[in-house]
Amino acid sequence: MNYFIEFFSDVGQLSYLFFRSIVAVLTARFRFFLFLDQCFMIGVESVPIVFITSLFVGMVFAIQTAREFVFYGAGSVVGGVVGIAIIRELGPMITGVVVAGRVGSAMAAEIGTMKVTEQIDALLSMSVDPIFYLVAPRVFACMLMLPLLTVIANLAGVIGGYFVAVYYGGVIPSSFVESVRFLVKVWDIEASLIKAMIFGSIISLIGTFIGLRTKAGARGVGNSTMLSVVISLILIFIFNYFLSMVMFSR
Repeated sequence: MNYFIEFFSDVGQLSYLFFRSIVAVLTARFRFFLFLDQCFMIGVESVPIVFITSLFVGMVFAIQTAREFVFYGAGSVVGGVVGIAIIRELGPMITGVVVAGRVGSAMAAEIGTMKVTEQIDALLSMSVDPIFYLVAPRVFACMLMLPLLTVIANLAGVIGGYFVAVYYGGVIPSSFVESVRFLVKVWDIEASLIKAMIFGSIISLIGTFIGLRTKAGARGVGNSTMLSVVISLILIFIFNYFLSMVMFSR
């Protein structure tokens, strides 16, 4: 029974944190320069790892599909299959996983350290709302940067799949491109960006929420860092399933 009470209590606190963050953004009550710093850290510094990871995922996916499709006479649809798989599922998922491991852990560790060293108490003593000062810039930046990173991931994945399909699988280059153009719809791209924005809100809310609940000591900071990554990844996979079921059921 206590687990259920604690679960719903955490859900309520997360909802409150998200609501206050949105209020801070809509009323411009967050620190804009902190927001820009977070955009640089979340977005710009994550580009290389997102690009490289997505490139090789696209290449691996093409390895598994290109030759088999060509063998059965379906080489003309390889591009579309790779494009749909990358844009609908793998692109936003890879971006979410990379950012959860790199950024979510950093958020939990940074805010957790501030909590155990009583810096957050110092903010409160100066009448500075920690949600407006610490949480809102991170949530807003993460929700903005994840879709942009997902665009890069989608492009990298399709490019990687193209080179492998053409030079390893024997797919005709023009056939690959036309298949992508024919099978990938505008809604697929829009859904990919919506997923990324939701994943960004999950990563930032979990990272900041767990950071604010960090218990004293170095071990507490370590546990918070681990928990933020684990919970974020689990929620990303769960939400991805239900979002895909809703978005692509037609």
